[in-house]
Amino acid sequence: MPKVDRRIAKTQEAIKKSILELMNEKDFDNITIQDISDRANVNRSTVYLHYLDKYDLLEKMVEEHINQLKETDEWACQEEWIDATQIFFEYFEKHFLFFSTMLASKGAAPSFRSKFLEYVMDGFKDELQKTNGKSEGLSDDVVVKFAANAYVGVLESWLKDGMPSPPKTIARELGILLERIL
Repeated sequence: MPKVDRRIAKTQEAIKKSILELMNEKDFDNITIQDISDRANVNRSTVYLHYLDKYDLLEKMVEEHINQLKETDEWACQEEWIDATQIFFEYFEKHFLFFSTMLASKGAAPSFRSKFLEYVMDGFKDELQKTNGKSEGLSDDVVVKFAANAYVGVLESWLKDGMPSPPKTIARELGILLERIL
């Protein structure tokens, strides 16, 4: 993979941070490229140099985080439930602005939430196939949907409340619950 110029990376990070900050202030539909460029302290043409429009910017941000979560999946899921959950919640804590904004935003949230939920369900489907029948007699589909919606709901609540407990604490509680059903 070619090395990215630090100036380009810094500019892209400023643009991404700007749109997230703006999404916390107003509806996504009301955000303009001019708003984004003003907040990032770059020219409009610089935003367009990197992204087609605000929808492309948002889509690339979502893809980036989902891909990073998938990479984390590869080694985190080799751990026990509590440890694996802690790894993910530390990631969510590190990227608080992104996840809290995306799960709370009225304009972008439904699209992101459905993609994120699909990602979580896929992970739980894989885990359910490895288990030893804890959910015997129950539909795998129902178990996966239940676990994934509970996971995302706990994450949303934890972020909305300003992360009142450290990742280790929430991961332990959520990990124990997931261990019981999957």
